[in-house]
Amino acid sequence: MKAWYLLYCKAREEQRAQQNLALQELETYLPMMTCQKRTKGGLRVSKTPLFPSYIFIHFDPLQTSVGRIHSTRGVVRLVGCKEDITPIDDRIIHGLKLRELSLSATEGTFSGLEPAEVELKSGDRIRFSEGPFAELEGIFEEQCANKRCFVLFDILGQQKKVAVPQSSVKRICE
Repeated sequence: MKAWYLLYCKAREEQRAQQNLALQELETYLPMMTCQKRTKGGLRVSKTPLFPSYIFIHFDPLQTSVGRIHSTRGVVRLVGCKEDITPIDDRIIHGLKLRELSLSATEGTFSGLEPAEVELKSGDRIRFSEGPFAELEGIFEEQCANKRCFVLFDILGQQKKVAVPQSSVKRICE
C-alpha cells in the first residue's frame, strides 16, 4: 500500500535526490520556505528546504525496491526504526502542503518580523506563533545569527534541531 516516508539525503542534495527519484517516476515532496538574506548588493530572496537534508517520498515498498531508492544519487537512506521503515500519516504531509501554500499565497516570509519581546534562555519551552510550524511546541536551544535561533522539537519520534526566526517563537508560560 502506498504511503509517505521520510528520506534522508546528502547535505544540500535534496533537490538532486528529488530529480533522480522523479526520473524513476516516484512522487516526492520537498517543503520549502522563503528566506531573505542581506548581501553587499541589498536583500536577496531565496527558497530553502524547510527540513534540510530531508524529503518525503510516496511509494509502495512492496512494488518499489527500497534498495533502488537507497542507491539513488543524493539519497542516504529511508528513515525508520531499525530494519523497518516508518510510514508518515497523510494528514501531516497534507498539513505541510497547506501551510506552504498559504505562506506563498500571502508571500509570507519570516523576515521583517519583530524580535521576541522576552529574551529566551536555553531550555525554555516555546511555541511557534507563525510560519510552517505554527502551534507546534519545542525547546529553545540557542540564538544564532540574523535574528534566528535554534529550536529542538520532536518529529517522527526523534528530536531535531531547526534554525528559525526568533520572532516566530514565543515562550510558553508554565
